[in-house]
Amino acid sequence: MIKIKNLSKKYKDAEIFSVSALNLEIEEGEIFGLLGPNGAGKTTLISMLSSLIRPTAGNFTIDGLDFKSNKRQLQQHIGIVPQEYALYPELTAFENLIYFGSMYNLKGAPLKTDIKNQLEILGLAKFSNKKIKTFSGGMKRRVNLIASILHKPKVLFLDEPTVGVDVQSKNVIIAHLQKLNKQGTTIIYTSHHLNEAENFCTRVAIIDKGIIVAKGTPKSLIENHPEANTLEDVFLALTGNALRDYA
Repeated sequence: MIKIKNLSKKYKDAEIFSVSALNLEIEEGEIFGLLGPNGAGKTTLISMLSSLIRPTAGNFTIDGLDFKSNKRQLQQHIGIVPQEYALYPELTAFENLIYFGSMYNLKGAPLKTDIKNQLEILGLAKFSNKKIKTFSGGMKRRVNLIASILHKPKVLFLDEPTVGVDVQSKNVIIAHLQKLNKQGTTIIYTSHHLNEAENFCTRVAIIDKGIIVAKGTPKSLIENHPEANTLEDVFLALTGNALRDYA
């Protein structure tokens, strides 16, 4: 589904590459986790694959579509759940979703019916006419998720989709993502919740300083590190215990 070849990104005035000559293939139907410390390059990689920023070098395809010559068509195949809330606070949940659906040329009764169904599934039906600014963090995360899947994307990018939410919201979000995956959506997921990633992802890649330092199923990575009992143990063994604060 995704083929990445020698993909690199160096921001203007930066001293080092955020992503450096990265190669990766992600199969159709996977739940693939991109894991790494702060500043490792995860969000930069997702931003390039989502066509939000242009690579410095390298190439990638999604569902056979090259990002250079098929950008508009490629964007129709993907959905993005950003790390920050991407909603209009003065609009209601329903109004937000109507707006985002219209960006994919969705309209009329089919769009309204789908929005109502999605709000019901994610426990938001009774809040559909409330303004987003009144919502809790977990509620906003769920609306953001709905906005990203209204056009039935083949690939869904999730950048920290459960950060800052309560356990109940997290469980509802993860369950819905698993349902979407069973229906055929390939999921690319970043998170700092290593226990969540261990149980959720079919495969993961651990990224540090813009390169992949390990990849495989969570089980195989744990088995290949005798000192590790969990994916978090593997992560710390490969990336170290040093703080990764950056500004």
